[in-house]
Amino acid sequence: MARDDDLDATASPFGEDWPEKAVDLVDLVVDTIRDRIVRPIILVGRTIVYGLLISAMVVVFAVVVAVAVLRLFDVYLFAGHVWASYTVLGIMFSAGGLYGWSKRNPPTATPPKP
Repeated sequence: MARDDDLDATASPFGEDWPEKAVDLVDLVVDTIRDRIVRPIILVGRTIVYGLLISAMVVVFAVVVAVAVLRLFDVYLFAGHVWASYTVLGIMFSAGGLYGWSKRNPPTATPPKP
């Protein structure tokens, strides 16, 4: 009959430190997945959210500035003549749009294939 001293409960064909190796392998796999998949998704999500937030703030700021300029024109420049304030503001926006349009890069024409 075998004695308890002869049987080694920790004896394994993988060695004595196989639980540590398994944990290290799992940790390596989780870190790799996080670095290659999750982190880029988080960066894209943050970029989208901050881009939308900044865009909304720019739109609100532009509307507030346009209203303020219209009110200044109506009160101080053309007292009581709202149509003149709208005309000047419309000309300013049209001039800005035409300037931006003139600075655009037209698409380059590709030569037809023979």
